[in-house]
Amino acid sequence: MTTSSRFLDARRARAAAALTTESDIVLFGAGDPVGIPGGADQTYPFLAHAEYFWLTDHENPGSVLAFDPNEGWTDFVPETTVAERVWEGRGDAPGTPLSRLASWLDSRKERRIINLGSRINGIQADHAREGELRDALTHVRRPKDEAELERMRAACAASATAYARLLPRIRPGVTERELQIELEADFFRAGGDRTGYGSIVAAGSNAAVLHFSPGSRALKAGEVLLVDAGAEVRRYTSDVTRTYRAAGGDPGFFRDLYSVVLGIEECAVAGCVRGAEWRDLHMQACHGVLAGLAGMGLVRGEPAELVDRDVHALFFPHGLGHMVGLGVRDASGYLPGRVRSTRPGLNMLRTDLPLERDYVITVEPGIYFIAALLNDAEKRARYADCVAWDRVDALMDFGGIRIEDNVRITDGAPENLTAAIPKSLDSALLA
Repeated sequence: MTTSSRFLDARRARAAAALTTESDIVLFGAGDPVGIPGGADQTYPFLAHAEYFWLTDHENPGSVLAFDPNEGWTDFVPETTVAERVWEGRGDAPGTPLSRLASWLDSRKERRIINLGSRINGIQADHAREGELRDALTHVRRPKDEAELERMRAACAASATAYARLLPRIRPGVTERELQIELEADFFRAGGDRTGYGSIVAAGSNAAVLHFSPGSRALKAGEVLLVDAGAEVRRYTSDVTRTYRAAGGDPGFFRDLYSVVLGIEECAVAGCVRGAEWRDLHMQACHGVLAGLAGMGLVRGEPAELVDRDVHALFFPHGLGHMVGLGVRDASGYLPGRVRSTRPGLNMLRTDLPLERDYVITVEPGIYFIAALLNDAEKRARYADCVAWDRVDALMDFGGIRIEDNVRITDGAPENLTAAIPKSLDSALLA
């Protein structure tokens, strides 16, 4: 599944228009392999910088894509060594030999060089406009073209297959690590190239750790299991969360809380329409969190007033979601002129801009019982009048519930790329 020259030409044309430079030379470095300390000649798996990859569709380490606004694009690639041919089976990459880059630059030595992508060794670049041009390129990369969407749909399909195969394996006694192994293996069996990010498989109270790494803990009867993991296809990833309850005991509280989170998530997905402000959707979710918790008797007061006091951040401390595509959180960020809030919860918002056609964004509300937040003495004093602390204390071992989908913005109703992964209450309550 390679990107056709038609799509690459269109991307480069969009990038050229956004770079707004009359004479500056812009270089995009792919990056170089990073050696593993103490690992002899081993390196970490190489992934080219996202800006370089988007414009070239290849991973060649050490490569440099050059843009001259007067002449267009030149892809400089390292010559393949004998050792690389022998040990790696590497062939020649298409492009201009990297050894010619120095003379190419020397013939343009009176012009300023701006370095995007990865830093390029030995190049004296001017950093004055780097941030401005990077922001412009990021904005150009936000709408996904059909080649990108094809890979994202394939990644989501691989994830859907793996999640379906995971369900019968979720039972009391199985460990987080055992479930991670099977889930990731099924990503590969279903066509994924790798995992899009570090998989989260979290049982019980571990489900309240937002970026939890699975370990040897065994799932107990009646416990929550939160799974946040996605397959990647040709550098484009899915980013999915589902939460389940293992069989055993009374599912009443899980049922009530799950229904609250699911209602918030479905409302936010439906709100992902062209022109909608992401910050507004996030604040709507915050109101939903507090309305739900009030209905369950965990907080007291009017949701709007509680949101003004940031009570929601005790239970929903992260943003509603982020953009996704060429890597997790791809091209997220703020519209120029907007700054990050200092308010609890809102300060974790990774994206703040109006949604446009072909943006793909995660929608991932959650409600958690996080000891590090809920045991804070200052917060307990501040919210003594509106949080039912005796009831909350009894839930410290519960963990949390998060539901996450990947949503494409269209000219009409949103397209849920992960709709094939069940999220109904019945699918979350395991027998």
